[in-house]
Amino acid sequence: MNVAVFSTKRYDREFLEKAAGSRHRLRFYAPKLDLSTASLVAGCEGICVFVNDCLDEPVLAQLAQLGVKLVALRCAGFNNVDLAAAQRHGLTVARVPAYSPFAVAEHAVAMILALNRKIYRAYNRVREGNFALDGLLGFDLHGRTVGLIGTGKIGAVFARIMTGFGCRIVAFDPFENKECLELGVAYERLDSVLEQSDVISLHCPLTPENHHLINAAAIAGMKEGVMLINTSRGALIDTVAVVDALKRGRIGALGLDVYEEENELFFEDLSGRVLQDDVFMRLLTFPNVLITGHQAFFTREALEGIAATTMSSISEFEEFGTCANRVVQAS
Repeated sequence: MNVAVFSTKRYDREFLEKAAGSRHRLRFYAPKLDLSTASLVAGCEGICVFVNDCLDEPVLAQLAQLGVKLVALRCAGFNNVDLAAAQRHGLTVARVPAYSPFAVAEHAVAMILALNRKIYRAYNRVREGNFALDGLLGFDLHGRTVGLIGTGKIGAVFARIMTGFGCRIVAFDPFENKECLELGVAYERLDSVLEQSDVISLHCPLTPENHHLINAAAIAGMKEGVMLINTSRGALIDTVAVVDALKRGRIGALGLDVYEEENELFFEDLSGRVLQDDVFMRLLTFPNVLITGHQAFFTREALEGIAATTMSSISEFEEFGTCANRVVQAS
């Protein structure tokens, strides 16, 4: 199959070409997919896209007009796809439901440790010859209560790791995970989880129902000085409300690997430019905020898994006209 691959970086090409072998012909494009770049798919039956590519009604209509039949997402989330429009235009949407849950879960834990023990601040101090410990005080994770929002594959791995630290885990998810229950995770209402937790970590997909799940009202119900971690999707958090909570000390530490307006920022080298996002720039002024650029997934094992699953879906669709990893719109 001829496949146009958008939002391509060097590492995407390396892993996707290896997984494709000689079966599929991949055309790589660095720009994101949107209405201005959709014409590049001419002659392709499939496209391969990532988290910040735009797949709204106008783009999907143009893709269908140009003969595209398959949209292969090389990620788990599909909140950037208008599934109803895809169905109307006869497009099959496939995703990567699981690759390496360890990658994202471990990154979330790394952020907790770095924020708690002020690793990033200590690193910079020592490089400047400052060995003072003032301002670097942390706390034992052992015995603390960790709130887990979302207990799918990633959430379950995260729970296992935090249980190993001796933490008590309380969780919110409409669907209980047997693995989490066996670990001793206690499922409770969302407000109860927020109220009890010393650390809260988000591991749920973004849906219309949970957009801004963490908003001013939710923050008001949290412990004073709570640590909040988001390695899922940026729009789960109302960033303006979080900034206000940081200013008031309501949130004691914030770790973000995702950001609700990341589309114009992440995955690019903008070091020579003045960033125009005032909210993001405000976040960078807080000493208790740690931001990474959507890299939680970024391990060799994860990229190998993503590439293998994506190419398998493309091969399956080419042979049968459907695939096991297709996204079905909820009725």
